[in-house]
Amino acid sequence: MIRDLENLMYLMSDFFLAPVLILLALLFIYSLFAIGELACQAWQRRRNKSHYLRALQSGEKENGAVDLKGYPLVSLARENPAVSRDELDVAAMEEIEGVRMVSRIAPMLGLIATMVPMGPALKSLADGDIQGISENLIVAFSAVIFGLVVASITFWIASVRKRWLAAELVAIGRTMEKWGQEAGERLREAA
Repeated sequence: MIRDLENLMYLMSDFFLAPVLILLALLFIYSLFAIGELACQAWQRRRNKSHYLRALQSGEKENGAVDLKGYPLVSLARENPAVSRDELDVAAMEEIEGVRMVSRIAPMLGLIATMVPMGPALKSLADGDIQGISENLIVAFSAVIFGLVVASITFWIASVRKRWLAAELVAIGRTMEKWGQEAGERLREAA
């Protein structure tokens, strides 16, 4: 009975190798896409910094379109002056959730894809099949490297975005009260 369970687990683990390798490849593509998004956001932040500073200094919701691309929390606060600090915190977490998740999942998938071929590699070792050992070890080490590269890229991206969002939250904290007061005054004037 135990031997049957061991064989079943061995067969199932072998079945997981292909989906895990596909997921690692997809996460690698995602990490490259995330680098492009970060570069685009950095460019937007640099291009729109004067709008951002003016929006924070004036504290007024200007008429017309103000380009605040690259500054998602300031845009949210300007569109909805009654937004709470907690809502901004949740929005900040949503902004970095994808890359944070990938940075944590990728090493786990890399480890799974490393351990699965180790069974056949050890079996090849017992059988004296050097070719089988090398083929399985190539898959194992390549998978863990992919997982670590993906995790490194996405961790770096998450760290940079987290710093940007924290800076926005601090800056918004200074002007949120003013935006809320102005919205209240407009409501009183309209009534």
